[in-house]
Amino acid sequence: MKFVEISGRTVDEAVGLALQSMGASIDEVEVEVLEKPSKGLLGLFGVKPARVKVTLKEELSKKAVNLLKSIFKSMDLQVDIDAQEKDEIIYINLKGPELGILIGRRGETLDALQFLVNLSVNKKQEVRRKIIIDVEGYRSRREETLQKLAIKLANKAKQRGKSIVLEPMSSQERRIIHTALQGRNDIYTFSEGDEPYRKIIISPKK
Repeated sequence: MKFVEISGRTVDEAVGLALQSMGASIDEVEVEVLEKPSKGLLGLFGVKPARVKVTLKEELSKKAVNLLKSIFKSMDLQVDIDAQEKDEIIYINLKGPELGILIGRRGETLDALQFLVNLSVNKKQEVRRKIIIDVEGYRSRREETLQKLAIKLANKAKQRGKSIVLEPMSSQERRIIHTALQGRNDIYTFSEGDEPYRKIIISPKK
């Protein structure tokens, strides 16, 4: 990863010199202040300049896209890949015919693909980026389904006065259930068991 260490009278000046030497903008780099400037005796003697380390961000989104392309090529799949970065997260949406194979049962294959890409792309990176992979809006539809399921089962648990145990889910899907019901004062939720068989339990408050 390309970086420079450079000094200046102020931090801003040092960063500016680094950007100029790298031919980069401030949005394309990570800045680490190694030493702040300090004044010497009476502000005249022993003045120490600012020293910074400026590192060029590697375009992790391109790295993720290239990895996915190689995977899909080996699978003989025609997939359109759209990658966008927002709030330090890389969102990748996949489009194409017959991509159900990439989703799998309740999104298990998609979660595994996402885990693999995150692990590979962020390896040996000083600055890590979370990568979320979706197939034509599957995750938002699944989230809506789980939210409705959570409300339905919470009402059933309250009506029956008994706990309801859900099927094993990924940590991401369990979080959706917990979040959907966290505002309820008549029931509570908790998780039980070990991965990958960890389940959510919805219980009525007594």
